[in-house]
Amino acid sequence: MPNTRGTLYLIPNALDFGVTPDLSSLDSAIPRDVMARAAQLSHWIAENAKSARAFLKRVDAKVPLAQPLQSLSIIELPRPPKGRPHLAPASMTALLQPALDGHDIGLISEAGLPAVADPGAAVVQAAHRARLRVVALAGPSAIVLALAASGLQGQNFAFVGYLPIEPPQRAQRIRELEAHSKRLGQTQLMIETPYRNPALLSALLEHLQPSTQLSVSCGLTLADGFSRSAAVSDWRQETMTLPSHIPAVFALQSD
Repeated sequence: MPNTRGTLYLIPNALDFGVTPDLSSLDSAIPRDVMARAAQLSHWIAENAKSARAFLKRVDAKVPLAQPLQSLSIIELPRPPKGRPHLAPASMTALLQPALDGHDIGLISEAGLPAVADPGAAVVQAAHRARLRVVALAGPSAIVLALAASGLQGQNFAFVGYLPIEPPQRAQRIRELEAHSKRLGQTQLMIETPYRNPALLSALLEHLQPSTQLSVSCGLTLADGFSRSAAVSDWRQETMTLPSHIPAVFALQSD
Protein backbone atom coordinates (compact mmCIF):
# COMPACT_ATOMS: atom_id res chain seq x y z
CA MET A 1 0.00 0.00 0.00
CA PRO A 2 1.51 3.41 -0.94
CA ASN A 3 2.36 5.86 1.78
CA THR A 4 -0.44 8.43 1.83
CA ARG A 5 0.90 10.46 4.72
CA GLY A 6 2.08 14.01 4.25
CA THR A 7 5.50 15.50 4.94
CA LEU A 8 6.44 18.06 7.60
CA TYR A 9 8.52 20.75 5.88
CA LEU A 10 10.64 23.05 8.03
CA ILE A 11 10.36 26.36 6.18
CA PRO A 12 12.96 29.03 7.07
CA ASN A 13 11.77 32.60 7.55
CA ALA A 14 13.72 35.78 6.87
CA LEU A 15 15.56 37.38 9.81
CA ASP A 16 14.14 40.88 9.32
CA PHE A 17 10.78 40.16 11.00
CA GLY A 18 9.07 41.51 7.88
CA VAL A 19 10.13 45.12 8.47
CA THR A 20 12.18 45.38 5.25
CA PRO A 21 9.97 46.85 2.52
CA ASP A 22 12.33 45.83 -0.29
CA LEU A 23 11.23 42.39 -1.46
CA SER A 24 14.69 41.74 -2.88
CA SER A 25 15.81 41.06 0.70
CA LEU A 26 13.73 37.89 0.60
CA ASP A 27 15.64 36.71 -2.48
CA SER A 28 18.94 37.13 -0.65
CA ALA A 29 17.77 35.17 2.40
CA ILE A 30 15.41 32.46 1.16
CA PRO A 31 16.29 30.14 -1.76
CA ARG A 32 13.85 30.23 -4.66
CA ASP A 33 13.00 26.53 -4.41
CA VAL A 34 12.10 27.02 -0.73
CA MET A 35 9.69 29.80 -1.69
CA ALA A 36 8.25 27.51 -4.35
CA ARG A 37 7.67 24.77 -1.79
CA ALA A 38 6.10 27.21 0.65
CA ALA A 39 3.76 28.50 -2.06
CA GLN A 40 2.33 24.99 -2.53
CA LEU A 41 1.48 24.33 1.12
CA SER A 42 -2.06 24.76 2.40
CA HIS A 43 -1.48 23.69 6.02
CA TRP A 44 0.85 25.51 8.41
CA ILE A 45 2.00 25.34 12.02
CA ALA A 46 3.41 28.71 13.06
CA GLU A 47 5.07 30.24 16.07
CA ASN A 48 3.08 33.37 15.24
CA ALA A 49 0.22 33.36 12.73
CA LYS A 50 0.57 37.06 11.92
CA SER A 51 4.25 36.78 11.00
CA ALA A 52 3.53 33.58 9.02
CA ARG A 53 0.92 35.43 6.94
CA ALA A 54 3.36 38.29 6.40
CA PHE A 55 5.96 35.82 5.14
CA LEU A 56 3.50 34.13 2.80
CA LYS A 57 2.37 37.49 1.45
CA ARG A 58 6.00 38.25 0.57
CA VAL A 59 6.40 34.81 -1.00
CA ASP A 60 3.24 35.38 -3.06
CA ALA A 61 4.84 38.45 -4.63
CA LYS A 62 7.70 36.22 -5.81
CA VAL A 63 6.05 32.84 -6.37
CA PRO A 64 2.24 32.93 -6.54
CA LEU A 65 0.57 30.88 -3.83
CA ALA A 66 -1.33 27.82 -5.02
CA GLN A 67 -4.30 28.93 -2.89
CA PRO A 68 -5.46 32.34 -1.68
CA LEU A 69 -3.80 33.36 1.56
CA GLN A 70 -7.18 33.65 3.28
CA SER A 71 -7.95 29.99 2.60
CA LEU A 72 -4.77 28.59 4.15
CA SER A 73 -4.91 26.79 7.48
CA ILE A 74 -2.43 28.42 9.88
CA ILE A 75 -2.42 27.08 13.43
CA GLU A 76 -0.32 28.70 16.13
CA LEU A 77 1.80 26.69 18.49
CA PRO A 78 0.36 26.71 22.01
CA ARG A 79 2.31 28.58 24.65
CA PRO A 80 4.27 26.35 27.05
CA PRO A 81 2.92 26.14 30.60
CA LYS A 82 4.29 28.71 33.02
CA GLY A 83 7.60 27.58 34.47
CA ARG A 84 8.11 25.02 31.68
CA PRO A 85 10.00 26.50 28.71
CA HIS A 86 9.40 23.55 26.40
CA LEU A 87 6.25 22.19 24.81
CA ALA A 88 5.43 18.53 25.39
CA PRO A 89 5.78 16.54 22.12
CA ALA A 90 2.67 14.52 22.97
CA SER A 91 0.53 17.67 22.91
CA MET A 92 1.69 18.40 19.34
CA THR A 93 0.12 15.30 17.79
CA ALA A 94 -3.22 16.98 17.05
CA LEU A 95 -1.41 19.71 15.08
CA LEU A 96 -0.04 17.03 12.76
CA GLN A 97 -3.42 15.52 11.90
CA PRO A 98 -3.41 17.03 8.36
CA ALA A 99 -0.15 15.18 7.64
CA LEU A 100 -1.64 11.97 9.01
CA ASP A 101 -4.53 12.57 6.58
CA GLY A 102 -2.12 12.94 3.66
CA HIS A 103 -1.49 16.68 3.47
CA ASP A 104 1.96 18.28 3.58
CA ILE A 105 2.48 20.77 6.44
CA GLY A 106 4.84 23.70 6.76
CA LEU A 107 6.41 24.56 10.12
CA ILE A 108 7.59 28.16 10.37
CA SER A 109 9.17 30.33 13.05
CA GLU A 110 8.95 34.11 13.42
CA ALA A 111 12.49 34.35 12.06
CA GLY A 112 15.19 31.95 10.91
CA LEU A 113 15.12 28.17 10.99
CA PRO A 114 12.20 26.51 12.77
CA ALA A 115 13.05 24.18 15.66
CA VAL A 116 16.47 25.82 16.20
CA ALA A 117 16.27 27.91 19.38
CA ASP A 118 12.56 27.70 18.68
CA PRO A 119 9.52 25.95 20.24
CA GLY A 120 8.83 24.19 16.94
CA ALA A 121 11.26 21.46 18.00
CA ALA A 122 8.37 19.83 19.89
CA VAL A 123 6.43 19.52 16.62
CA VAL A 124 9.40 17.85 14.94
CA GLN A 125 9.73 15.38 17.82
CA ALA A 126 6.03 14.56 17.54
CA ALA A 127 6.37 14.08 13.78
CA HIS A 128 9.14 11.54 14.31
CA ARG A 129 7.06 9.76 16.91
CA ALA A 130 4.24 9.55 14.36
CA ARG A 131 6.73 8.29 11.75
CA LEU A 132 6.09 11.23 9.46
CA ARG A 133 8.69 12.34 6.93
CA VAL A 134 10.52 15.47 8.11
CA VAL A 135 12.37 17.70 5.63
CA ALA A 136 14.41 20.72 6.76
CA LEU A 137 14.89 23.30 4.02
CA ALA A 138 17.86 25.65 3.70
CA GLY A 139 17.65 29.19 5.00
CA PRO A 140 19.19 31.71 7.40
CA SER A 141 19.98 30.96 11.04
CA ALA A 142 20.96 33.98 13.12
CA ILE A 143 22.91 31.80 15.55
CA VAL A 144 25.02 30.13 12.85
CA LEU A 145 25.58 33.38 10.93
CA ALA A 146 26.63 35.19 14.10
CA LEU A 147 29.03 32.40 15.06
CA ALA A 148 30.59 32.39 11.59
CA ALA A 149 31.01 36.18 11.62
CA SER A 150 32.42 36.27 15.15
CA GLY A 151 35.77 34.60 14.51
CA LEU A 152 35.34 32.79 17.83
CA GLN A 153 35.66 29.03 18.36
CA GLY A 154 33.36 27.49 15.76
CA GLN A 155 34.15 23.84 16.43
CA ASN A 156 33.02 23.85 20.05
CA PHE A 157 30.11 26.11 20.92
CA ALA A 158 26.85 26.22 22.85
CA PHE A 159 23.68 28.24 22.49
CA VAL A 160 22.40 29.18 25.95
CA GLY A 161 19.30 31.19 25.01
CA TYR A 162 18.19 34.08 27.19
CA LEU A 163 19.97 35.24 30.33
CA PRO A 164 18.12 36.18 33.54
CA ILE A 165 16.58 39.65 33.57
CA GLU A 166 17.30 40.53 37.19
CA PRO A 167 20.79 42.08 37.50
CA PRO A 168 22.18 39.84 40.31
CA GLN A 169 21.10 36.61 38.61
CA ARG A 170 22.25 37.90 35.22
CA ALA A 171 25.68 38.81 36.58
CA GLN A 172 26.05 35.36 38.14
CA ARG A 173 25.03 33.68 34.88
CA ILE A 174 27.53 35.74 32.87
CA ARG A 175 30.36 34.71 35.19
CA GLU A 176 29.26 31.07 34.97
CA LEU A 177 29.27 31.16 31.17
CA GLU A 178 32.69 32.80 31.11
CA ALA A 179 34.11 30.13 33.41
CA HIS A 180 32.46 27.42 31.35
CA SER A 181 33.94 28.88 28.16
CA LYS A 182 37.42 28.95 29.66
CA ARG A 183 37.23 25.43 31.04
CA LEU A 184 35.95 23.85 27.81
CA GLY A 185 37.38 26.22 25.20
CA GLN A 186 33.79 26.74 24.11
CA THR A 187 32.05 29.74 22.57
CA GLN A 188 28.86 30.71 24.42
CA LEU A 189 26.06 32.27 22.34
CA MET A 190 22.98 34.05 23.66
CA ILE A 191 20.11 36.24 22.53
CA GLU A 192 17.88 38.85 24.09
CA THR A 193 14.59 40.58 23.38
CA PRO A 194 15.65 43.52 21.17
CA TYR A 195 14.63 46.27 23.60
CA ARG A 196 16.94 44.69 26.19
CA ASN A 197 19.96 44.58 23.86
CA PRO A 198 21.62 47.67 25.39
CA ALA A 199 21.14 46.34 28.94
CA LEU A 200 22.66 42.96 28.10
CA LEU A 201 25.67 44.53 26.39
CA SER A 202 26.20 46.77 29.41
CA ALA A 203 26.03 43.78 31.78
CA LEU A 204 28.47 41.75 29.68
CA LEU A 205 30.98 44.60 29.63
CA GLU A 206 30.61 45.07 33.36
CA HIS A 207 31.05 41.48 34.47
CA LEU A 208 33.34 39.81 31.90
CA GLN A 209 37.11 39.79 32.28
CA PRO A 210 39.02 42.32 30.13
CA SER A 211 40.70 39.62 28.03
CA THR A 212 37.49 37.75 27.19
CA GLN A 213 36.47 38.04 23.55
CA LEU A 214 32.97 39.43 22.99
CA SER A 215 31.13 39.43 19.68
CA VAL A 216 27.84 41.13 18.82
CA SER A 217 25.98 40.53 15.56
CA CYS A 218 22.98 42.79 14.98
CA GLY A 219 20.49 42.98 12.12
CA LEU A 220 21.92 39.97 10.33
CA THR A 221 21.02 39.83 6.60
CA LEU A 222 19.81 43.46 6.73
CA ALA A 223 21.57 46.11 4.65
CA ASP A 224 22.85 47.86 7.77
CA GLY A 225 23.53 44.73 9.80
CA PHE A 226 26.92 44.30 11.44
CA SER A 227 29.15 42.00 13.48
CA ARG A 228 31.85 43.25 15.83
CA SER A 229 34.31 41.10 17.78
CA ALA A 230 36.89 42.44 20.20
CA ALA A 231 38.31 41.95 23.67
CA VAL A 232 36.12 43.30 26.45
CA SER A 233 38.86 45.82 27.26
CA ASP A 234 38.54 47.22 23.73
CA TRP A 235 34.76 47.32 23.94
CA ARG A 236 35.03 49.37 27.12
CA GLN A 237 37.24 51.94 25.42
CA GLU A 238 34.97 52.28 22.41
CA THR A 239 31.42 52.00 23.62
CA MET A 240 28.56 51.24 21.25
CA THR A 241 24.84 51.84 21.61
CA LEU A 242 22.91 48.90 20.23
CA PRO A 243 19.55 49.45 18.55
CA SER A 244 16.63 48.37 20.70
CA HIS A 245 14.36 47.25 17.85
CA ILE A 246 16.60 44.88 15.89
CA PRO A 247 17.49 41.32 16.98
CA ALA A 248 21.08 40.66 18.06
CA VAL A 249 23.17 37.61 18.90
CA PHE A 250 25.90 37.84 21.57
CA ALA A 251 28.87 35.48 21.82
CA LEU A 252 31.77 35.23 24.26
CA GLN A 253 34.95 33.20 24.45
CA SER A 254 37.32 33.21 27.40
CA ASP A 255 41.01 32.38 26.93
